[in-house]
Amino acid sequence: MLNLKDRKALVVGLGKSGIAASRLLLRHGAKVTATDRRIFDALSGKAKELIHLGVNIEAGGHTLETFLSTDLIILSPGVPADLLPLTKAKERGIKIIGEIELAFQFLNAPLIAITGSNGKSTTTTLIGEIIKAKGDKVFVGGNIGTPLSECILSGSSFDCAVVEVSSFQLETIEGFRPEISLLLNISPDHLDRYQNLKEYADAKFRIFENQGADDFAIINADEMWSEDASKGIRGKVVAFSRQERVRNGIHIENGWIVSTMDHHRGKICEVSRIGIKGVHNLENAMAAAAAALLWGCRQETIANTLKEFTGLEHRLEFVREIGGVKYINDSKGTNVGAVVKSIEGFSEPILLIAGGRDKGGDFLPLRSLIRDKVKRLILIGEAREKIGAAVGDLTVTTDAGSLEEAVHIAHREAITGDVVLLSPACASFDMFKNFEERGRLFKEMVWKLPHNP
Repeated sequence: MLNLKDRKALVVGLGKSGIAASRLLLRHGAKVTATDRRIFDALSGKAKELIHLGVNIEAGGHTLETFLSTDLIILSPGVPADLLPLTKAKERGIKIIGEIELAFQFLNAPLIAITGSNGKSTTTTLIGEIIKAKGDKVFVGGNIGTPLSECILSGSSFDCAVVEVSSFQLETIEGFRPEISLLLNISPDHLDRYQNLKEYADAKFRIFENQGADDFAIINADEMWSEDASKGIRGKVVAFSRQERVRNGIHIENGWIVSTMDHHRGKICEVSRIGIKGVHNLENAMAAAAAALLWGCRQETIANTLKEFTGLEHRLEFVREIGGVKYINDSKGTNVGAVVKSIEGFSEPILLIAGGRDKGGDFLPLRSLIRDKVKRLILIGEAREKIGAAVGDLTVTTDAGSLEEAVHIAHREAITGDVVLLSPACASFDMFKNFEERGRLFKEMVWKLPHNP
């Protein structure tokens, strides 16, 4: 546990995690300064309230002197790691960790942590729901929206903490050690931050870094990186696979999710009865089942929750059916890998709305799916030219000046039996505040459409 009494601590970034970190630092006696590139008036009300708790706020940019005159730096996930003041602080030997590591230092509950390019939030929530159905008191948070620091700040006693962790958060861990770690998948993402896919994958692999022989590591056996990852894992490896039987883990057999795990052998749930739909959600369900079995949940509890859980907003979310056309909100599909899994889950012809801010991804892996399953591609945002150059020759491709225009084009061109799918393969920040705003606006536009084209 960190000794923070009277130590000078600097929190970089005043989003949710920065605010929670500031409060946790104060609780343990630190002298806290927080810095944010936004001007003071642009900060949230909760960020501004920190002043009344004794936090010194530096808004409108980061000064080198502030970074070099502190004992400890808490870095928010969205802050670039190559920020010049950070680089200078590292050279000075100042300790730099993230909010997730800070919170872990004071966490008294056993930890289950989930990472991956896609499916993290769904799997995190699903594990939490299963453990809750078991009767345990569980904290669910992390990158999903509620910082892990809130688990400690709440003053409550939890049987378990289930947290989503991003590659950005894993960059700044030191002692972070989950009893159960899950790595769901790795596909090209955030290549505007990482030099290559290996660097991105290495950040994800850090979720296993501090685990010991009594801990568990759940990995996707269908992914090409799984064998390499297994070699570096010191905990007990549990695999899940859609494609083949696994010796110690979860797989599909005769339409059932089946466990071959030690002390947990047998059928869990029929695939057809799982509430969340899509290929990637089947993988999420298997991963969640593995974690729940390791936690001690019964087969019946897992099966019932898998049947009842219908998924999260903005993740293959059914919005409305108009004239036999289904409208699906997959605004959380912010990288190519997510869109591949989304398209794979549909047998109907698709009108795909894609585009936004490019994160350095390669859109070529979409080619075969666009050719075989997408009858019309409607492109929006900054990346529309890049996407069009990569896959636009494979189907009817249209540019739209806004999401609203894209929705109206899709509504006009779709016929009975089609699916209109918003799955952008890009970040939202060129046109929207975040993927949630993009998804909500898509749904509002769909509900405003007339019943007939």
